[in-house]
Amino acid sequence: MAAKICNRKNCKRSVQKMRIRSLLIILTIGLLLVNAICVSALGQTSESIARGDVYFGLMRYRDAIAWYKLDSTKAEAQWKIARAYVCYGDNAVPAEKEYNFRNAVRAANKCIELEETNANGHTWLAAALGNTAMYEGSKTKVRLCTQIKKELNRAIALNPKDDIAYSILGSFYREIGNISWLEKQLAMTFIGKIPDGTYEDSEKAFAKAIALNPTIMRHWYEQGLLYKYWNKNEQAIASFNKAKACPVFVSSDNKRLAAIEVYLKNLQ
Repeated sequence: MAAKICNRKNCKRSVQKMRIRSLLIILTIGLLLVNAICVSALGQTSESIARGDVYFGLMRYRDAIAWYKLDSTKAEAQWKIARAYVCYGDNAVPAEKEYNFRNAVRAANKCIELEETNANGHTWLAAALGNTAMYEGSKTKVRLCTQIKKELNRAIALNPKDDIAYSILGSFYREIGNISWLEKQLAMTFIGKIPDGTYEDSEKAFAKAIALNPTIMRHWYEQGLLYKYWNKNEQAIASFNKAKACPVFVSSDNKRLAAIEVYLKNLQ
């Protein structure tokens, strides 16, 4: 009788141990599954941006934006959305340009909101603001000039190797340098002070951009425009020829190539 009771107790203990083991196995599997899901989610996040980059390289900007938006809580995704909107807007029909440029401003601002120290956010905010300025009145244009310069200076302070920021700064200084002293004085009287900038400042900024990345067509092309404005025709021709030798990186490079042929024909 005692032996039977012991056997029953042993059986109960064995069953309890088996239940405990089963429970532990279930919990372990559950934890492994949770971990696997988390890893998968992280992989998907990074993949979204990577796939967006692929479509950006193919100049399929809408598709790139769609992929970047799958990871819109990341600052990297937001500045890349801004970049894609700027590039798409550059080649959009006139009726769609403003919509894309303003979306670029929103995305760049979101990037900065998420990560103020992200240099690309400031660079592409400057680029987007430069494009939206054409839709604004005179006073707003002057205010945007000040903000654009501020964003570019911030981008360069955060990343001194940001060639795009230097290139945009070169274009900014060139356009400011093209405004006469009288026009600046009149502007100051009626609409506000225009930021300082000269052709010499522009030349230095383009030289820096080219030194950092000599394969970007925009840098050489914009430098060519500077020398054309400056009546330095030989240097303009040299810059335009350098631009022609660069690979097409964004769709607007195709427009640059067409413009270069016209400029070279007129300069030679």
